[in-house]
Amino acid sequence: MKIKKGDNVKLITGKDKGKSGKIVRVLVAENKVIVEGLNMMKKHQRPRKSGEKGSMVNIAMPVNASNVKKID
Repeated sequence: MKIKKGDNVKLITGKDKGKSGKIVRVLVAENKVIVEGLNMMKKHQRPRKSGEKGSMVNIAMPVNASNVKKID
């Protein structure tokens, strides 16, 4: 892969097309990257302790590395 953690990239396809962000993690075996603030999905979290409420958390999902373009 030509991109690495910390690079600034721009999404060229998908629902967040045109948006840019910094790479948080690179998944080399799957040829995917996780970009900060892009491709966000909601995850339901169960309560951990009794009396605590469950919540919905936004997490960044992986994007195929061919769908991002490195910017300077």
